[in-house]
Amino acid sequence: MDDAPRRPVRLYLLDDHTLFREGLRRLLDADPRFDVVGQSGVLAEALAQIATLAPDVVILDYDLGDATALDYMRQRATQPAGVATLVVTAGVSERDALELIRLGVSGLCRKDVSTDALIDSIDAVAMGRVLIEQRYLQSLVASSARQDRASFTDKEREVLKGLLRGQPNKQIARELGSSESAIKATFQQLFNKLDVRSRSQLVMVILQDYRDLV
Repeated sequence: MDDAPRRPVRLYLLDDHTLFREGLRRLLDADPRFDVVGQSGVLAEALAQIATLAPDVVILDYDLGDATALDYMRQRATQPAGVATLVVTAGVSERDALELIRLGVSGLCRKDVSTDALIDSIDAVAMGRVLIEQRYLQSLVASSARQDRASFTDKEREVLKGLLRGQPNKQIARELGSSESAIKATFQQLFNKLDVRSRSQLVMVILQDYRDLV
């Protein structure tokens, strides 16, 4: 049996909060199982460094200031193969957590876990395990079980039909016998209901998940 010690796990830290990042680095540098090879608070800089350093695990926050962990995951194709990703965050919505899982995140846990639990999580994803913190799994399972699909009022349905026909607010308002301000208000309700920020995102969500309802 080979008793040779395992080489340290090479880590890269991506977090725009300098105090947390430096504290985490000091914690991990004190553990001989880990070697922090780089760190940054800026996504673009991190992507360039990770491509060169090829760490075993990237530890990142969800909220990166001008970007999120979703942006990192969507750009992983430019990164070395086999780099695991552990998102350590103060909080993330169920929808974004599910998207992170779909994009292949290795682990997802909260910043308020114990030091030992965080160390175990890093070690686990470094060994190739997928590790999603229990409270996220519970909420995601519950969300899937509910099949959480929004319902629409008759007016919202008609506004969505106009949107899918490519009509501007003025034309939708004229056909519905309404005002442009009322149509704008309806769109804002739809944005809030479906958690989107633009008409293009609204179209994408409707075509993907709600086409049968409009």
